[in-house]
Amino acid sequence: MLELNTPNTDNLVKDITEADFMTEVVEASKTTPIIVDFWAPWCGPCKTLGPALEAAVTAARGAVRMVKINVDENQQVAAQLRVQSIPTVYAFHNGQPVDGFQGALPQSQIDEFVARVVKAAGGDASGGLDEAIAAAEEMLADGQIADAQQVFQAVIEEDGENAAAFAGLARCYLETGDLGQAEAVLNGVPDAIHAAAPIEAAHAQLALARQAQSAGPLDDLAAAVAANPGDMQTRMDYATALHAAGQIEAAVDALLDMFRMDREWNDGVAKAQLFTIFDALKPTDPIVLNGRRKLSSMIFA
Repeated sequence: MLELNTPNTDNLVKDITEADFMTEVVEASKTTPIIVDFWAPWCGPCKTLGPALEAAVTAARGAVRMVKINVDENQQVAAQLRVQSIPTVYAFHNGQPVDGFQGALPQSQIDEFVARVVKAAGGDASGGLDEAIAAAEEMLADGQIADAQQVFQAVIEEDGENAAAFAGLARCYLETGDLGQAEAVLNGVPDAIHAAAPIEAAHAQLALARQAQSAGPLDDLAAAVAANPGDMQTRMDYATALHAAGQIEAAVDALLDMFRMDREWNDGVAKAQLFTIFDALKPTDPIVLNGRRKLSSMIFA
């Protein structure tokens, strides 16, 4: 367990509402990683996990902070982050979730989780790897794919459980159209980080890239939907083609229309596809925030 040193839970652990989420989690995590504990007063495991998590956060001596969100009173943010059971814990860094888990864990695993979050956020154990990843992300955004690939690979060699590096390397291959190699990278991710947010995002991006390979002609599909609005398969094909063409917001709107018309069609594929698109984007992307809000309003109407 991390060494305890002058606990000050007043500063390191606080209760917040969804109105505070952008300030206390998204923005605050750009300077210090934030662990978010979704709980409820009636949840038995929450009563065990909460104090254990607070102890580990306190022991980290300011390298990480924690907020607690009562899901009964803050349902919208819980829905946006796909909290399906509690306790659910997310770790945010640089404005986005980087790790998480569901259910109560033993103290040793909680300590490991907090230490992993500190390390991923550039704590003393990081050895500057966060800076390297940030540089590689810039390279990738600028189209310097080979250079980014080398940096991500070097980070993996230094830290074999760096989720951001594995995800970044997979995205390098996605950019070059080598979906098989991207899949191989993701298949090689260690079990300890296979559920980390960057890895799940890369899996979603790979799934969407595979769909794009077989997407039909956009104009023809738009005409087919107009001619036969009730044909759900054509609507699904049209949404896929929209996403493949880079019209992501339009694709989300098309899928929301499908969900509104028949949410159970083909085993709820419209909802599943929406979640795949949301997972592939940053959680703070306006398309994600607006899409989740619209979907939630239909689900709970």
